[in-house]
Amino acid sequence: MAAISTGAAQRELLRADFATHLRAQRGVSAHTVRAYLGDVDHLLDHAARHGATDLGDVDIAILRGWLAAMANADRSRATLARRAAAARTFFRWAVHTGRVATDPTLRLGTARAAGTLPTVLAVEPVTRLLDAARDRALDGDPVHVRDWAAVELLYATGARVGELCGADVDDLDAAELTLRVVGKGDKERVVPFGRPAAQAVDAWLRTGRPRLARDGSPPALLLGSRGGRIDQRQVRTVVHDLAREVGVEDVAPHALRHTAATHLLEGGSDLRTVQEILGHASLSTTQRYTHVSAERLRSAFQLAHPRA
Repeated sequence: MAAISTGAAQRELLRADFATHLRAQRGVSAHTVRAYLGDVDHLLDHAARHGATDLGDVDIAILRGWLAAMANADRSRATLARRAAAARTFFRWAVHTGRVATDPTLRLGTARAAGTLPTVLAVEPVTRLLDAARDRALDGDPVHVRDWAAVELLYATGARVGELCGADVDDLDAAELTLRVVGKGDKERVVPFGRPAAQAVDAWLRTGRPRLARDGSPPALLLGSRGGRIDQRQVRTVVHDLAREVGVEDVAPHALRHTAATHLLEGGSDLRTVQEILGHASLSTTQRYTHVSAERLRSAFQLAHPRA
């Protein structure tokens, strides 16, 4: 059995094998791989402190104590849910590969993340944010033109920021107004976008990207100021700065995805269509946007109806 309290080399080998499994067989993102490895490290450190010298010594009591310690440290329910999921994935893999005989997580209760509703902007503030990006781009600065294209595409397609940053020029179909993105589990999907986004992208490809591209630049749709593929953190900074500039709620790029989904439903799109656009594996994930729409309708009713 694999030692967990001694032998740094054994621990690293265990981590490397599990990471390979996550990438090659589960098809999860690099971000999820890092998160799961960190979660497993945290669990194994806790187990070692409580006398577990190998994986077979990790039992349900250690697992429950691990989650309880995090709960007592005021970790969020989302963090507890993710770490419990990481432990289940890890021990299923350990059983399958013969590293342990039994899976101690089979008796572990399910930790569920709190059912909070996503942040969604109304049409007017998101329009102000997009208009601010367009106005910045009027100065001709290629970075500002790129930022305009980025925020327009985030809202128009509902893509995750990582999906947009990972897109290449060849993934764009300017004639059909579609963008191919690679989502979770390396699943490809083609998402549509409208004329405002097309205008921003056209300006970027004609006047912005050629000025940032360097010899050896990747085929990325969006480039950084030094000619490499744009980093997700840069896009997040742009969205935060624009929100602050126009005086709307400070939002992250993911809020534009939530906003796009909610506006599609409010505009009459059916759940299956929105599910396909967003790339959700389960319709239940998409259904939460119906709750957002209902809350917005309820608020409008209470403000406007004399019998509210």
